[in-house]
Amino acid sequence: MKVAVAGTGYVGLVTGVCLAENGHEVTCVDVDENKIKMMQEGKAPIYEPGLQELMTKNSERLKFTTDHVSAYRDAEVIFIGVGTPEKKDGSANLSYVFAVADQIADSVQNECVVVVKSTVPIGTNDRVEAAVNERCAGRVKIHVASNPEFLAQGTAVRDTLHSSRIVIGVEDDFAKDRLLQLYSWSDAPMVVTNRRSAEMIKYASNDFLALKISYINEIANLCEAIGADIKDVAKGMSYDSRIGDKFLNAGIGYGGSCFPKDTKALSWLATFNDHEIKTVKAAIEVNENQKLLPIKKARRYFNDLRGINVAVLGLTFKPGTDDLREAPSLVTVPVLIDDGAKIRAWDPVGVSNFKKQVPEGVTYCDSIEETLKGADICFIFTEWKDVLELDPGMFVKLMNNPIVVDGRNCFDVEKIASVKGLVYDSIGRAVIDTRS
Repeated sequence: MKVAVAGTGYVGLVTGVCLAENGHEVTCVDVDENKIKMMQEGKAPIYEPGLQELMTKNSERLKFTTDHVSAYRDAEVIFIGVGTPEKKDGSANLSYVFAVADQIADSVQNECVVVVKSTVPIGTNDRVEAAVNERCAGRVKIHVASNPEFLAQGTAVRDTLHSSRIVIGVEDDFAKDRLLQLYSWSDAPMVVTNRRSAEMIKYASNDFLALKISYINEIANLCEAIGADIKDVAKGMSYDSRIGDKFLNAGIGYGGSCFPKDTKALSWLATFNDHEIKTVKAAIEVNENQKLLPIKKARRYFNDLRGINVAVLGLTFKPGTDDLREAPSLVTVPVLIDDGAKIRAWDPVGVSNFKKQVPEGVTYCDSIEETLKGADICFIFTEWKDVLELDPGMFVKLMNNPIVVDGRNCFDVEKIASVKGLVYDSIGRAVIDTRS
């Protein structure tokens, strides 16, 4: 099928590339000329495992352009995959979605399906359909469908090619049949429902996972207070099939482009409709507090952080991505800078993006060893493979004052306990102090 995709971020670009991988002719559209030029040269503008390889493999079926008219004119299916950033009041900013909808209405020449892939508040698809067909004024029929994404950054390509489920929200058979044809290559469970239910499935799914993360973090904080071990607690919980073992890793909060934005958007939507989702509101509060936990822990060891040499391992909100949106490092590092700490940081892919948001006050290193050398305290914010595989003895060997605040519970406490001369302070577990 002839497909166009508006937006070349994590959702739009991965969707387009994976559809090309499965035989469709795809044109990706973006307003950023530099980004388009990069992709026309065969280079992926974002770091996502497997994406570059698939772009190269499917180059004959992939086009990249800023010319939306030519891209949308004869497309059978047009995906809207632009951002819906959070507004100051917590609601979703839909200006980019409706800007694309206007372009589509002005450009299409044949009956087609417009698929809203972006995460949007319930009822947005109805508004998009009304807007495009009013603008077309009967010139051509445009059907609008909801097809939310369920990909995770770092595994986005795999999540798209091997989906846990495909959700299609439609109001007519034309849109339904086109999308079933589009996804005929997939053996994933197919949920066909109305548009509002599809929109709600996306929010309900993401917010439930955010609740689960915030819950285990609350339990972890209590574990520290009462002498329990969160790793053992989570393991014991995980064997209950109703709970499972996903999203039970305690840490310093969730980040990224989805959970923070979607929890606030659903909470706002509920309030706007005279409802209150107390569990979601609590998850938002817990997550914001959790991001400051490393600073609170550091102040147990130093009355004043001024002049303290700080090593930071990991800047992105999770491994496998260069995305920094809502990353705990963006909360913690500026506090350390304000406190007068001397900061050296390492991240395998996130440094350039971090520099854009924190342009001063940080020295960036090419290796973990360089980062740790002479440090008085080390913060671990991202569980990169290189960090997980690090010999804990390196903290003692390289640091001036081996105090490690591990926000991701990267190390086994028994292994840490065998390392002499170290303080290891993690999340939801007893502090290990082998200095004496």
